[in-house]
Amino acid sequence: MKDFLDRASKLYYEGTPILSDAEFDSLARKYNYNAVGHTITDGIPHLFKMYSLQKVFDKKDLPSNIDDYVCTPKLDGAAVSLVYVKGQFALALTRGDGNVGRDITEKMSYLVPKYIKKDDETVQITGEVVAPKSIPNARNYASGALNLKDMEEFRQRCIVFVAYDAQIKEPFSLWYKEGTLTFLRHAGFNTIDSFDYSDYPTDGLVYRVNSCSQYEALGYTAHHPRGAVALKEAAEGIVTKLLDVVWQVGKSGVVSPVAILQPVDINGATVSRATLHNIQYIESLELEIGCSVEVIRSGEIIPRILRRVD
Repeated sequence: MKDFLDRASKLYYEGTPILSDAEFDSLARKYNYNAVGHTITDGIPHLFKMYSLQKVFDKKDLPSNIDDYVCTPKLDGAAVSLVYVKGQFALALTRGDGNVGRDITEKMSYLVPKYIKKDDETVQITGEVVAPKSIPNARNYASGALNLKDMEEFRQRCIVFVAYDAQIKEPFSLWYKEGTLTFLRHAGFNTIDSFDYSDYPTDGLVYRVNSCSQYEALGYTAHHPRGAVALKEAAEGIVTKLLDVVWQVGKSGVVSPVAILQPVDINGATVSRATLHNIQYIESLELEIGCSVEVIRSGEIIPRILRRVD
């Protein structure tokens, strides 16, 4: 199962996901999978590691140590790091596996300030490249833009960069998260606390300790900072019965399994079929003919089986 989720994670970060966010989150919880990103063998190390955020699905699961926190939206795009040396924009990397990313400096030079007033420090700025949610598969559109080889095509993409953090050698010289965001805003960036994100896709809320010294004192796991979490809304579906599985040939010629369901109403639409992706996905959910399953309409359009219900 780890191999399947590794592949799904890799394709997600490349902008060609095979699972919806709800499906991936459900499987990751079931199999305790917490690897994030994918390893890039021909990349460049980030100046500071880009940690992922631990996901929680209920406010009661927020860490009790988060008393004085900053809450911001979690944009659903492609994470990027920027490096400024003596105020000059010097490097931009995709997130990759959080340790190493791919060089996208030329592309990002069209989206970010060329110079910031921090000429006595080397600064890493992290943020998200996002596309309007009016664009179909907006996250894939934004992530895919960073993989384009044609610069003219990249410049035509409708994307923006929104900054949400900055790291320097002495972390406490930016004493508070709110101060960090103020610094980024004055440097000319769109910032997560002031950007009008109403037209952009979001994927929950981020709760982050305001005090940088407290944040650092809380430390990190191998994957996550202990001073910040992502509160996500768990997808809720409708339970019905799996009647059969048939195989169909798609437009691309790929043969894929489809679930035949006992018809059920989901948000005003009668659903009797759902995608199953491939045999690995069927095995991962431990599906059997006649079992009960929870079904959602991903993006309010595509029916998907989220899990088996025993």
